[in-house]
Parts: sequence; C-alpha cells; structure tokens
Amino acid sequence: MLPTGISTSSNKPIWYFLLFWTILNALQSYTLELHGDEAYYWVYSRFLDWGYFDHPPMVAIFIRIGDSIMHNELGLRLLTVITNSASLYLLWLILKKYAVGAKWFIAVASGLFIFHMYGFTTTPDSPLFFFTVLFYYFYQRYIDEDKWSLALLLGIIAACLLYSKYHGILVIGLTLCANIKLLRRKSFWLIAFLAAILFMPHVLWQFNHDFPSLKYHLVDRSEKYDWSFTAVYPLGQLAMAGPLIGWFLFYAAAKVRTKGDIFIRTLVVNCVGTFLFFWINTFKGNVQMHWTLVAYVPLIMLVLISFKQSAYPPKWFFRLTLVNTALILFVRFALMVQLPFVMKVGQFESYYGFREWTKQVHSIVGDNYVIIRDGFQDPSKYNYYSNSLKAFSYDTRYYRKTQYDMWPIEDSMQHKKALYMSEYNEPGCTTDSLVALYGRKWYTGWVNNVQTFQKAEISIFSGATTAKPGQTVTMDLLLATGRLDPFMTIIPKLHLPPGKAFLEACFLQNGDLKLASQPLDGSTPYENKYKFKVPDKPGKYELLFSIRTVPFPGSKNSEMVEFTVK
Repeated sequence: MLPTGISTSSNKPIWYFLLFWTILNALQSYTLELHGDEAYYWVYSRFLDWGYFDHPPMVAIFIRIGDSIMHNELGLRLLTVITNSASLYLLWLILKKYAVGAKWFIAVASGLFIFHMYGFTTTPDSPLFFFTVLFYYFYQRYIDEDKWSLALLLGIIAACLLYSKYHGILVIGLTLCANIKLLRRKSFWLIAFLAAILFMPHVLWQFNHDFPSLKYHLVDRSEKYDWSFTAVYPLGQLAMAGPLIGWFLFYAAAKVRTKGDIFIRTLVVNCVGTFLFFWINTFKGNVQMHWTLVAYVPLIMLVLISFKQSAYPPKWFFRLTLVNTALILFVRFALMVQLPFVMKVGQFESYYGFREWTKQVHSIVGDNYVIIRDGFQDPSKYNYYSNSLKAFSYDTRYYRKTQYDMWPIEDSMQHKKALYMSEYNEPGCTTDSLVALYGRKWYTGWVNNVQTFQKAEISIFSGATTAKPGQTVTMDLLLATGRLDPFMTIIPKLHLPPGKAFLEACFLQNGDLKLASQPLDGSTPYENKYKFKVPDKPGKYELLFSIRTVPFPGSKNSEMVEFTVK
C-alpha cells in the first residue's frame, strides 16, 4: 500500500530521471579514462584476496565482475553505474513513507555533487554507497517488523558494508546508538553474529599480515596539525553537498523534527555523528572531502523529510537547484569532451593522457618490466592500459607502503630487465627522458638485473634509542622475508654483487635525511647486530632501516622509531 496522497503515477518522473541518470553515468564511464585510484583497484581485482593494504576487497569484486564482461572503462565501472541508479531508486522507496514529492527528490538528488562523483567513479566508496542505502532500506522495515528474515538480510548487508570500506562501521555503530533498544531483540543478535562471522576472513587476513590497514589508517596517515585541515573541512562538505545549494541543504536538514520517529532519529544520529567524527579527525590529519559519503545518504533523506514537514522550501530554491545541477552537468560535459580548462584542474588531470602514455612506454619496453618510483597510480594505469601486470611501484623510504609491497609482482621481476622511471633526475640511474601528453616528464634508465627488497621487513629486536652526537650504537635487527630470520642467516642467500647493496639507517628530521650505510655484499662479517653512527646534530629524529640496491633509492623496510641525539 502506498501512503495517502501518493499515486503510482508519481513513479513515472523517477523512472525518467533514473533512465537519464544511468545513461549519463554510462556515457561518462565510457568516454573518460580511468582515474589513477580506479586503475589501482583494477590491479586489486587481478589478485582477489580477503583484504588489501589500503581497503577491504569489495571494490575488487565490483571491478572483476564488470571487467570480465568488457575490458574498457565502462566495463570497470559497470557495477558502479548500475548500483548507483539502484541506490537512488531505493532512496525514493524509503522516502515514500514520508510522502516526499518526485519533483523535489529529483531536484535535490541531482544537485548533490558527491552523488555525481560516485555515479561513475569506481573506488571503495561505490559499493559503500550502495550497501549503505540498502542497509537503510531494510532497516526501515526492520524497525516496524521484527522478523528473522529481515535480520538475516541485515546481517549480510552489514558484512558487505564492512567489506566495502571501514567507514561502514560508522553506519552500523551510529545506528545502534540511535536505537539502543535493538539490544533487546533476539533477532538483533543474529545480525551481529552473522556480520561478525562473514567478516572474519578479513580479520584473519589482517592478522596474518600484521594488520597493515590499521597501521596505515590509524598511524601512518597521521600528519602534523595544520589549522587549514579544520578550516577547509566545512567548506569542502558544502561543496560536496552542492556548490550552490549545499548551505541550504544543511540548513533544511537541521530543521527536521523527529516526532518520535526512530528512523528519522537514526538518520539524524548518522548524519551528525559522521560529520562530527571526520571533523574531529581533522586534528589528526587532512580529511579528504569524499570520506563523508555515508553522511550524505541520511542528509538527503533528512532534507526531503524536512521539506515535507515545512510545506516545501521557497520557490527561489527550486530555481537555484536548476542552476546548481546545470553547473555540475556542464563540468561533467567538459570532462567528457576534454575541454582544455577542465583538464588542467589538479583533481581531473589524472583522467587524461595515460592511454597514450602507456603506448609510449610500451613502445620502449616491449615485454620487459617497468618500475616506477613512488606512486601506485602510474604503474597501475600502465598495467590497466597494457592489460598486463608488468609495471611495479618502487615505494622508496621517502614514500609510503602500498599494496605493491605485498603483491607477487616484485618476485616475478627479480633478475629480469626493466625500465626504471622517475620524476627525479637520478644520476647514474636515469639516462634518458620521456615527456608525456600535457607536459608531464619522466626520467628513465634501464636496469639489466633487477634486485629489490620491498617485501623484506626489518624488526628492531633491541637497542638504545638515545645516543650522543656522532656516537656509534648497536641494534639487534631481525629481517623477515616470508619468515623471521636473523641477518646472519639471510645475507649469504642474497647473492648481491659488491658495492650494489646496502643496509642503511635513515635518520629523518623535518624532511632532511641523514644516512649511516653498510654494504650487504659479504665483505663485512654479519651477526644480527648492526652498528651505525648517529648524526652529529642533536635533536629528535625518526629512524627507519632501509635496504638499498643500486640503482634504486632504497625501500622502507622497517617501522619508524623515535631516536634522540643529545
């Protein structure tokens, strides 16, 4: 039964809107090259697993399904296009209970910039958006009907939320906070138990790999505080809500009245709680604008419910939504037809030129490997557009770890010939250059016998973390290459030529790097004790250990530890 005042004919505008929306997203997907992140997740899909360094695996499944149908940009984004339209329809079904008009639903949904972004861009946010909406759809019914069948569905959906992106825990946790009486329902414990059991393979994957995702997101992404992180955050959220209408949407949502409605209260708690959570995170580091995607699902519902409660907004707002949507559509059109001004915008540059760049590089390397310094996007784009796994990201000690430090690509290229590419001119390493479309430049050089050790993990077993300036100190180190072995066991097996490999203690301070280097060629007697000289300058440093093999700059092989010279 439909609510009073809603007829079946009110669905027609929604169907027309969804048809237009789907076609628009499909065209955008087909005509626009991949973003670097999308290409990275395509490589995920080549190595299906229960987890990855950065994210859970749902995005890899989305991409694998679409790419198996057709290997082009539309294929990679196919499930995003389909599930995004399905999500909007589910939102419409949820809001029918509140007699929301189709006109305002279309006006607001088409005006949210973040909904346009994830109408075609395939990242972990794509499945997160779909399963968030699906969760609300069935949760709305579960509030009124305590059925085991609904609990079963919600348990599966909750697990899918967690497998999409870790932000899914916010949706689940805040929903429980908004309705703590759920704990009294026996069926609720089925939801919790089923979600936990289904998510357990990912937890075990994290355990077996020493929790890389937790370390990365909770520790490695922390930055020195900058006031701009906090100041820019609300401006970014207004832009995500709609460049012209965002401010009014937040105002309208703030006016909503719960009237004892548990579902509306759930929307309020999720919306406010998510925005507040990420605002607090601005004191820990820079928060990317789209991280709050799960907050815009309750936001749009609160806005439309508020409109209905207050007899809809003034007429000028509808006209403003038309201008707002027209502006967004113009930007999307500019992206599709490659208007020069939009191609120079930093956030959009990654969408252009890499198909031709891959052809340029492939014409040089043929079937050999390509090693690209510091960055997962460029090698991933080469892999996608060459439909191979011949490109590798050399993550130096100056960069961060990525999934490339875990994949078997590094193993397969050992002792092979490879082209090394860097955006830095590295003497003795890069002997030529390659200028791609739009002026981006790489320095290149051939490596005839590749030996790298990004997977090697050095653990500091014991040793002092304070010393006098210039003092020689000793630390007990262990090196793991698939298993934990002392250096004295590993080093003889490396078969490294003299002067080509070094173990280096790296002292970092405000961007400056001080090195203490020791050759790894058998010329020095090895135990598991490593002696090195600390910097002459007093101060606090971050110390890490790096294995450097010529001609590469050295990889990040240990955790950072604080070291004081005084």
